[in-house]
Amino acid sequence: MLLAIDIGNSAIKFGVFDGEHLLFKFGIPTDRDCSPDDLEQAVAGSLEFPFESAIACSVVPQVEQAVLEFVTRRLQVELLLLDNTFDFGLAIKYETVSTLGTDRLVNAFAAVAKYGTPLIVCSLGTATTIDVVNDTREYLGGVIAPGIPAMAEALPMKAINLPLVDITKPASVIGTTTVDSIRSGIYYGYASLLDGLIRRIASEFGTLLAPKVIATGGFANLIVPECESIDITDENLLLDGLRLLSDKRSAV
Repeated sequence: MLLAIDIGNSAIKFGVFDGEHLLFKFGIPTDRDCSPDDLEQAVAGSLEFPFESAIACSVVPQVEQAVLEFVTRRLQVELLLLDNTFDFGLAIKYETVSTLGTDRLVNAFAAVAKYGTPLIVCSLGTATTIDVVNDTREYLGGVIAPGIPAMAEALPMKAINLPLVDITKPASVIGTTTVDSIRSGIYYGYASLLDGLIRRIASEFGTLLAPKVIATGGFANLIVPECESIDITDENLLLDGLRLLSDKRSAV
């Protein structure tokens, strides 16, 4: 069995694979000060499987050592922690590869493997990233925008008379209360942001084939129903990418 770990800004997500089948997944909040013992307590026996290998990607360097020790000492398997030097099977045209989030490359790799090229991958999490791969498997770069939580949290910080609201779909675009007006601005505003960016990216693509647009991340299921430009929602895209990369490494 394979353990796939996605170390994100808000959550550490675990996926347990038996071959190609995702048996089980769960997440815990990301604690940048956690120890291996803290991780063991947080997973609370959820990883009682006979693992043969483990693979991870991370955007939180402060947590990586604790995860590495937890996996190698507690689970007794080697952990492959991906970085940007790994062969993702893409020609990377990004000018500062060292600053490119490994999760973006894993998502792009997974989307190409599952859906082909050309494509646009939108990951809606703490931040929103949009990544572009053309029909010759060149990773061209993309967009980074504040995520939906950042938008919700920033408003009351800068406008002290406005409340922090939970992120849900409002009944209509025209809000009849301050709370619903804020919800509308966040929810429908974000859907329009995505559609607008995707439309602009597609216009720059320079390919005869229309790019397929894939959405993933914790807020995809919330926002995608209001988006006109997204073809597929794949909530397990990154975990599947880790599995595929583990298989690729094993085949070498």
